Amino acid sequence: MSADTIARTAFKQGTKPLYDYDKHWASCYEPAPYLPMSRKEMDDLGWDACDVIIISGDAYVDHPSFGMAIIGRLLEAQGFRVGIIAQPDWKSKDAFMELGKPVYAYGVTAGNMDSMINRYTADRKIRSDDAYSPGNVANKRPDRAAIVYSQRCREAYPDVPIILGGIEGSLRRIAHYDYWSDKVRRSILMDARADVLLYGNAERAIVDVVHGLSKGYSFEQMSKLRGTSYLLTPTRRHWQDDMTEVASNDVDTVGRVDPIINPYVMTEDVDQCSIEQDKPSDSPVGQALSGMASQYPGFVSEPVANKILNAEQVDEETQVVQMRGFDKPMTARKHKIKMPPREKTVIRLPDYEHVKSDPVLYAHASRILHLETNPGNARALVQRHSSGAGNSHTSIDVWLNPPPIPLSTEEMDYVFDLPYARLPHPSYGDARIPAYDINSQSISCAAVLVVVLSARSLSTKDALSKTARKNLSYEKSKRFVIPHLTTLALSLTLAGQRPICIV
Repeated sequence: MSADTIARTAFKQGTKPLYDYDKHWASCYEPAPYLPMSRKEMDDLGWDACDVIIISGDAYVDHPSFGMAIIGRLLEAQGFRVGIIAQPDWKSKDAFMELGKPVYAYGVTAGNMDSMINRYTADRKIRSDDAYSPGNVANKRPDRAAIVYSQRCREAYPDVPIILGGIEGSLRRIAHYDYWSDKVRRSILMDARADVLLYGNAERAIVDVVHGLSKGYSFEQMSKLRGTSYLLTPTRRHWQDDMTEVASNDVDTVGRVDPIINPYVMTEDVDQCSIEQDKPSDSPVGQALSGMASQYPGFVSEPVANKILNAEQVDEETQVVQMRGFDKPMTARKHKIKMPPREKTVIRLPDYEHVKSDPVLYAHASRILHLETNPGNARALVQRHSSGAGNSHTSIDVWLNPPPIPLSTEEMDYVFDLPYARLPHPSYGDARIPAYDINSQSISCAAVLVVVLSARSLSTKDALSKTARKNLSYEKSKRFVIPHLTTLALSLTLAGQRPICIV
């Protein structure tokens, strides 16, 4: 099913298009030439406060290739006054108070890139440049910027809600492997303590959340919003009382993980490889089982109870698969587990304490996360994170609602046609921002992390030529656009996804 079809189906079921919301009272103001970054700019616009203040690890470029600009201009179009604090000094709370206290919320993002990738090379060396900073200057953001910024916002105004978003938050919404520390870290919500995390394409969710806050809604009243994640503490458990919990191993079997052979050894040289020789075993099958038992503490080999009829023809390298419930093919349906309705189901993933020490369970949790990414049928997910007491009555759950409904073609036109200046903020003067230089000369699609970040359905703007003309001539844009879309489609196809690109 295409992203556009999913969106139109959702509209019929009550989802409101982005351009049909009742506007907030501040819509009486004209669109700002640039979203303000100082009190003087706010005064020039006649504002006494900002309804939402966006904190970002990137320089402010008012262009739809930059997340803060999209979210800021979209909220402005909904009638909210939005300010920007770009690359603040994170060493104290003062920089986060520069625009005063926001009326409704802080919006926090590490920027267009993950802050750790932005700051470090693959060899964990500090980078000497930053394409998203004025003058290509490095060290304009901290490590794990989303966490640091959220903590500073909480320090500045403890009672102001914090909405966390961006790629850094999206990829860390559950327990995840962290390359930089070489360990499994807990959900980013546990460290950032934001009120809500918006993952994936957050246009629809941010509009719903901010409109809800402006009407005085609590986060409990907004706890069903798609594309949102939050901490479910013991006092909040009643938020999801109407949901039926299903264990993840009822959805997908926790599978065996084959021992990893040395990637640098040829098959004929295995016997001479010291690494392979160190693996304990008397036979290939024994090697596999004993290797897994020592490598994966949580691995338990399942015995096969059914007798093998042709056992004499089965060698020791053959893996036996046990078929359950199919002795009588006509009665196989009786063995299927009847699941509750998907919209009322939440899948409990293995706890953080388990996945951090058991690679098999980590792989299982990751697979479930990927299986539940289709906005047309995905279910909610929940993962327990221990609070230290070690029991379910005091532990904290990380709750993930299903992925957001993708934007329709008309909604994407609406978002991309907002009154962007399509230039860096004037406060940067003549300083060059390399990331802007790239976007001002081309239009491209990013094939990286599309599925992990959000969902399986991908939308692209069908009025692409109109957007292209705002940056460069259409003839030049075709030279850049079509190859990127082709690469994107190929990448998703190879990843087992069905790309939906409309050009």
